[in-house]
Amino acid sequence: MAALFGQLAIGLLNGAFYALLSLGLAIIFGLLNVINFAHGSLYMLGAFVAWSLLHYLKIGYWPALILAPLAVGALGIALERTLLKHLYRLDPLYNLLLTFGVALIIEGLFQAKFGSSGEPYAIPEVLRKSWDLGFMIMPVYRLWVLAASIVVCAATWFLIERTKLGAYLRAATENPALVQAFGVNVPRMITVTYGLGVALAGFAGVLSAPINQVKPDMGADLIIVVFAVVVIGGMGSILGSILTGFALGLIEGLTKYYYPPASNTVVFVLMALVLLVRPAGLFGKAP
Repeated sequence: MAALFGQLAIGLLNGAFYALLSLGLAIIFGLLNVINFAHGSLYMLGAFVAWSLLHYLKIGYWPALILAPLAVGALGIALERTLLKHLYRLDPLYNLLLTFGVALIIEGLFQAKFGSSGEPYAIPEVLRKSWDLGFMIMPVYRLWVLAASIVVCAATWFLIERTKLGAYLRAATENPALVQAFGVNVPRMITVTYGLGVALAGFAGVLSAPINQVKPDMGADLIIVVFAVVVIGGMGSILGSILTGFALGLIEGLTKYYYPPASNTVVFVLMALVLLVRPAGLFGKAP
C-alpha cells in the first residue's frame, strides 16, 4: 500500500502539470479556436527565463514566478499580433502548422545555445524540507507545486466562467461584432486571452524547473500528452481540462503500480476510447 500511495502522489503531481498546461491550451482553443502547438516550447521558455533570471541577474525563484509568466505572456502577445491574427478566418490547421513551426524555431535556438544536457535550477531554501506522510517521504516543494497548481487553475476557471470579463470573452467568440458594438475592444481582448493562455505555460515551466532539468526538449516530451488530456476533457472545456489533467495523472500513477509498461500509453488508449464513445470529449459540447 505504501508503494501504491507513493505512485498516486507522484501521479497527482504529474497531473498538476497536465492541468496547468491543458488549461492554457483549452483557453486558447476554446476562446480563439487556435490549436497552439507552440505551448510546449513556451512552457520550456518559462523554465529558461527563471533559470536566466537566477544565473545572470541573481533574481530568485519567487520573483521569477511572476516575471517569467509575464515574459512568456508578452512573447505570446507579440506572436499573436504579428502572426496569428492573420490566420483567424482560415482553417485551424493553418494555426497548428504556424505554431508548430514557431515551436521548432524556439526549441532549435535553445538547443543550439544550451545543448541537450540541461541546466539545474535549485529549489528555494524555504521549500527544501521533506514531510513524512507515513507511506512516503514527500518533498515540501512538490506539495507546494500541487497547491499552487490547484489555486491557479481554480482562479483561472473563476475568471473565465464567473466574472464579467469572462462573459465578454465567451461572448466575443460567439458574436464578436455584437460585443464590439457594446464598446469592447475585441482584438485587444483576443490578444490578452492568448497572452494569458501562454503565461500559464510559462508559470508551469517555472514550477517544473527545480524538479526537472531545464532543457530545450522538456516541452516536446510533454506536449503530446497534454494534447491528449485536452481531447479527452473536451476541446475548449476549461473545467474539463483541469479535472482530466489531475485524473489522468492519478490513472498514470495507478498504471505504474499495477502494470508499469503501459504507463506511457494509457493516456492515449483512454483518448481513443473516449473519441469512440464521445467524440466531443468528456466535458465538451457536440457541434
